[in-house]
Amino acid sequence: MRHRCACFISLMALLAVPAAAHAAPAQPWDWLLAPLSGAGEHHIAGRMAWHARLMVLGWGVLLPLGALAARFFKIVPGQDWPQQLDNKTWWHAHRLLQYAGVLAMTAGLGLAWGFGHGHGTAARVHAWLGWSLCIAGWVQVASGLLRGGKGGPADARLRGDHYDMTRWRIGFERLHKSLGWLAIALAWAGIALGLVAADAPRWMAVVLTLWWSALVAAFVRLQRQGRCIDTYQAIWGPGAAHPGNRRPAVGWGVRRYTAAAWRARFGPP
Repeated sequence: MRHRCACFISLMALLAVPAAAHAAPAQPWDWLLAPLSGAGEHHIAGRMAWHARLMVLGWGVLLPLGALAARFFKIVPGQDWPQQLDNKTWWHAHRLLQYAGVLAMTAGLGLAWGFGHGHGTAARVHAWLGWSLCIAGWVQVASGLLRGGKGGPADARLRGDHYDMTRWRIGFERLHKSLGWLAIALAWAGIALGLVAADAPRWMAVVLTLWWSALVAAFVRLQRQGRCIDTYQAIWGPGAAHPGNRRPAVGWGVRRYTAAAWRARFGPP
């Protein structure tokens, strides 16, 4: 237990302080290659190593990128909105990245099957958190498939759950957005615990910390720029004749614009 606690404290220090501050000036690479606990060697079964790689690929890379694409790129740079509507670049990117992320997650779960929860608090919490995140990932896919019809003036049928912003669609958006971002935040905690449980080399924690810091910085910058536009407006524009524009936008920090306000903020395409 003391060994695992020491590992966890070491990882938290990595997340808070630049690596260079801890590295011995004479042998920085030795410090980076050493396990988090400071032990002389790092050992992990081959299947569990691939489990870790796939989970980091899924929850640490693909799924966060897919979420950023959906939140901030419904209108892409250079698009003449609202003259040009329903640019599906974000949709294809989001769907591809999320499906790939959930596939990597599922494969990683299969590799970990039968290895038990490991020893120590970090390993047990990592296992239970991992199961919860896998369920959340599958729920996200299922909710996307069950989001309802689209509708709208360009669709074969005008009436649709999305165009009319029915209760079903509003419920889907609330669940999908909140569960998605919550799962990503918890996944990063789960990955950190996994590094502790495996007593991973310090360079892994350093690289992941830098990557996640870049993602958080990108999120903050794009949010401050006002790029998080309502999906409804991105598809159908700001016209008051569209029924969804007469309802409040769903989600924290989601913005709506008039054509003039958009051009004033972002300029001509």
